[in-house]
Amino acid sequence: MAISRKRVHRCLLVALTAITTTGTPYAQSDIMPQDATAATRHANQSLDRKLAWQDQQDFEFAQRGFIGKADSTVIRDASGKIVWDMDQFAFEAIDAPAPDTVNPSLWRQARLNTLHGLFKVTDRVYQVRGYDLSNLSIIEGDTGYIVVDPLITREVAEAAMDLAFDYLPKKPVVAVIYSHSHADHFGGVKGVVDAQAVAEGKVRIIASEGFMKHAVSENVLAGNVMSRRASYMFGSLLPKDPRGNVGVGLGKTISSGQVTLIEPTELVLETGQELVVDGVRFVFMNTPGAEAPAELMFYLPDFKTFYAAEEANATLHNLYTLRGARVRDSLLWSAYLNDAIDMIGEDAAVLFGGHHWPRWGHDNIVDYLGKQRDAYKYIHDQTLRLANHGFTMDEIAESIALPDVLARSWFNRGYYGSVNHNVKAVYQLYLGWFDGNPANMHPLPPSQAAGKYIEFMGGADAVLEKADEAFAENDYRWVVEVVNHVIFADPDNLAAKRLQANALEQLGYQAESGQWRNFYLTAASELRNGVAKLSTPRTLSPDMVSALTNNMIFDYLAVRLNGPKASGKAISLLFDFEGSDQRHLVTVTNGVLRHQAGTNGPVDATITLDRGGLIAMTLAGIPLAALTATGTINIEGNMDSVRTFLSLLDNFEFWFNIVTP
Repeated sequence: MAISRKRVHRCLLVALTAITTTGTPYAQSDIMPQDATAATRHANQSLDRKLAWQDQQDFEFAQRGFIGKADSTVIRDASGKIVWDMDQFAFEAIDAPAPDTVNPSLWRQARLNTLHGLFKVTDRVYQVRGYDLSNLSIIEGDTGYIVVDPLITREVAEAAMDLAFDYLPKKPVVAVIYSHSHADHFGGVKGVVDAQAVAEGKVRIIASEGFMKHAVSENVLAGNVMSRRASYMFGSLLPKDPRGNVGVGLGKTISSGQVTLIEPTELVLETGQELVVDGVRFVFMNTPGAEAPAELMFYLPDFKTFYAAEEANATLHNLYTLRGARVRDSLLWSAYLNDAIDMIGEDAAVLFGGHHWPRWGHDNIVDYLGKQRDAYKYIHDQTLRLANHGFTMDEIAESIALPDVLARSWFNRGYYGSVNHNVKAVYQLYLGWFDGNPANMHPLPPSQAAGKYIEFMGGADAVLEKADEAFAENDYRWVVEVVNHVIFADPDNLAAKRLQANALEQLGYQAESGQWRNFYLTAASELRNGVAKLSTPRTLSPDMVSALTNNMIFDYLAVRLNGPKASGKAISLLFDFEGSDQRHLVTVTNGVLRHQAGTNGPVDATITLDRGGLIAMTLAGIPLAALTATGTINIEGNMDSVRTFLSLLDNFEFWFNIVTP
C-alpha cells in the first residue's frame, strides 16, 4: 500500500515527539526502602549540631513578596499525562522536622525549595517559583512583559504564565531572554510565546553569543547517556517521600513535558552591551565557560536590580555535573562573580536568579557574591596546591573542606555540587583522568576485574560474609565498593544486590547533596527492583532537532556509526538538499564517517532530499522504502550502498544498566 508524504511527515512528528519513556510506576517490592540505621541517625544529628541554625534569613527571603499560588500544581500535557506535580512534595512543609532518613541540612534546603507560587521581587519584577527545577521571571515593560528563562518544558511554562495572569494585568509577552544554554532556561519558550509572533517581529528573543550552538550540541552528541544519568541525578525514578526524592538542592526535580526552542533574534556579544527592551534598560554581562558555555547576567540600573542567572545560587554549584558534561572553569567562574560585584557598584538593592529566592540589601548581595566567588576560587587554588605536592585526585578530594567562614554560609553548602566532586573537576580540568600511577593507567575492565577480585578474596560467599560485618560496623562506603565486585562478577547474585542497596541507601540518607542522595537511592532502587522505565524528559525534541545544522546532524551520525561493523567498508554518498545550493558529501572508510560540503569525484549514490527528509531518514527511523515511495527522498545510484550505510548506524537504548553490568 502506498504511503503518502503527509503520512510520512506525521510519522516523523510522532517519532520525534516521543521524548519521554513511560513504564511501570515505582515498583513495590518484597524489599522496600529501609529505616535509617543508628549510625546514619548519629551522623545526621552530629551535622545538625554544627549548622548555623540561628541564621534564618533564607526563610524570610524565600517567603518575601509572596502574591499567590494555585490550589494544585498538578500539570498535565495534552494527552493527560502528568508532567509536573509539586503537590507530591507537600510532606516537606516549611515547619516539618527533618526525618531520620534525610540529611538535616538538605532537608532545610528542600523545605525552602518547596515554597512555590508567584512572588514580587521588586517593582515591575516578578517570579514564578516551584513550577520546574528553575524559576520563570517576569519584568514589566512599558507595553508588555519580558520573560526571563522560561523553564524546561512547554506545559509548565504555560501554567506558570497562567498563574501570573491570575494576579497581574494580562499583557502580551514582548520579549524572552535566555540566560544560558541549559534546557531548564529555554525549553518552555513555546508555552510563553508563539513562534509565528517571533517570526513576524512581534517578540524579541535575546541570548548570548554561541547560545544556539551550545544549547543544541550538548543535548545531541552525548545526549542519550547524559539523559539516562540525569534520571539518577534528578531522582526522576524515585518516590517523593522522606525515603526517596526530597529535591535536588538546586530545585525540586525536572518536568517531563515537551522541550521547545525558538532561535534568538538578538545576541549579546560583549560585557557592557546595553539594550532597551520595551522601555526597560538592560546592561548585560557575558559569562561564557563557567556555569554554562554560553551564559549572560544583566543589571537593570533603573530598578537597581541584578540578575545573576545561574552563576550565583543558594548552593555550591557543580564544577562537574554528575549527569556528565564538560568540566567547568572555577577560576573563570570566580572572576565573573568578582566582575559582577564591580558592575553593580554601590547601587544594587535586589538580586534574583534562575534558581532559588532573591536577596535584598546591597550588603547582603555583596556578601553573597563575594563568598560564592571565594568558595570557587578556594576549591581551585587548594586543589592545584595539593596536586603540585603530588597528591592524587581522590586524596585531594578527601582532604579539602571550605574554611568555616565560607562553609557556614548556607548558600555555600553542597546541596547540588559538593566540595568533593568539584575538587575532582578541577583536577580533571588541568590533569585529566590519570593520577600518574601506572597501576591505574590500564586497569582491567570492571566485569573482568571483578571476577579476579572475588577469586582472590575466596569467592562471593566469603566476600559477602565480610561485607555484612562491614555493614554492621557502619562502613557503608567500603561495603558499596567491595560488593560492587560481586555484582559485576555475578549480576544475578541477589544477596549482593540487596546488601549493596542497603549500604547505598544509608549513604543517600546521610548525603547533603541532593544529587548524591538521588544517585545513591536510585541505584538502590534499581538493584532491588530492576530498571523502572518512568517518564523523563528527552532533549532530542522536534525543536532541538530542527535547530541542528546539517553539520551537527552528520556529526551525530558519525557518533552512531558502528566502527567495527564499518571497518573494511567504503561508502560515498552525496546528499543534495533540494531548494538550496547545499550539497554534502558523506564518506565511510577505515571505520570512520567523514563529511564535508560539496563533492569531489564519483559517489555511490546521490540522495536528493530536504531537511525533513534527512531527519526522517537518519533520526526518526522512517523506513527507506516509505521515504522513496512518497518522494520524500530520491536516490540515484547504488541503493544497496544507502541501505548498508543506514545499517551501520547504532540506535541507542535509553534504559541501559548503570549499577549492574
